[in-house]
Amino acid sequence: MRTLVKAGRGFGGAPRGRASAAVVVLLLVACGRGGPPPAGPGGFPPAPVALSEVKPQTVPIRFEYVGQTAGSKEAEVRARVQGILEKRSYQEGGYVKAGQMLFVIDPRPYVAQEEQAAAALAQAEAQQAQARRNLDRQQSLVADGMTTRRDVDDAISAVETTAAAVKQAQARLTEARLNLSYTTVTAPVSGYASRAQKSEGSLVSPGEDSLLTTVSQLDPMHVNFSVSESERLRFDREIADGRLTLPDPAKGGRTIRVKLADGTIFPREGRLAFIDARINPATGAFDARALVPNPDGALRPGQFVRVIVEGAERPKTVVLPQRAVMEGPQGKFVYVAGKSADGRDVALPRPVVVGDWVDLKDERLWIVESGLSPGEQVVVEGMGKIFPVPGGTPIMPGPPPGAPPDAAKAAPAAGKGEASGRK
Repeated sequence: MRTLVKAGRGFGGAPRGRASAAVVVLLLVACGRGGPPPAGPGGFPPAPVALSEVKPQTVPIRFEYVGQTAGSKEAEVRARVQGILEKRSYQEGGYVKAGQMLFVIDPRPYVAQEEQAAAALAQAEAQQAQARRNLDRQQSLVADGMTTRRDVDDAISAVETTAAAVKQAQARLTEARLNLSYTTVTAPVSGYASRAQKSEGSLVSPGEDSLLTTVSQLDPMHVNFSVSESERLRFDREIADGRLTLPDPAKGGRTIRVKLADGTIFPREGRLAFIDARINPATGAFDARALVPNPDGALRPGQFVRVIVEGAERPKTVVLPQRAVMEGPQGKFVYVAGKSADGRDVALPRPVVVGDWVDLKDERLWIVESGLSPGEQVVVEGMGKIFPVPGGTPIMPGPPPGAPPDAAKAAPAAGKGEASGRK
């Protein structure tokens, strides 16, 4: 020590005596600690982490699709006769009842047609009455030999001809009255009427340009969506393998939730009406429809919504919090608790295969398809404090999130005992 003190200058131009003294102090401090350096990468202490045991459970599954609302009855109100539109008698966008008058087409030409048909019917009936009287005369003359059989047959034919003419005139009168009734356009169903496609004074006529307005029945409301072919095939395989179970249709089947554009959930649950057995060639997917109660008309036709299908379950499923699954160069992995060669608790990376997300108890979880076994302990808190090193990163296990107070108290005590044992 004296030789070191008498030496010249050390690093940075400092006297060698001072540098040597510092080294001596460090050595004395290290010797005074009386133990090995802290365990861990770079001399850091074990990382405090929370573990969760892998326990397969039955997990409720829900599927989400993009859908669009539509009235359960979309009735097109069209003009059935030609004429001038005289009046619109409803409030556009308002509620109308079945049978309520919506438009009036000028009825005067059809009133005249009805009167002409009625006059033609009266004329036909008069001709029929004359033919019957003539037949009666001919039949009375036959007994006295005052007429021929041919005259009687002609009289019978005249009665039959006039009877047919009467029926024809009655049909024309019925048609005229029907056309007259079409001049008053009424609502075919109860619901909300859209804007008028024609204004007063316009000429309307039957055909492609006959649409006047549309009435939509909003209770219940239809929600149309599509299920892709690949997803349908995956569902069928999982059901066949027992990895997915569907609710019994006799007990209500799958329920429907509707998420609106602002992210809120519509307060009324619906039910799945059907999934088409055929693929729609226009979309390449299976058309599906849900029925949602809408007594107050809160949902309107044409809204784009998110359709949430609930009721399916996955039995014997391993789930982990989303934060516990990390992404690496080789894919997704988790940290599993294990033991090192000297018996210390360490975290070891484990590659896993994950499936869909599920929401359980207000937490988003990954479904782990493979890579973990029941009973293993997975790190779910403190992953950011783990630095991968050969043989595993030393950890200090704590209680899992949401553990009861007794477990939370017991975990620190176990940690203190392990630390004192290292001393």
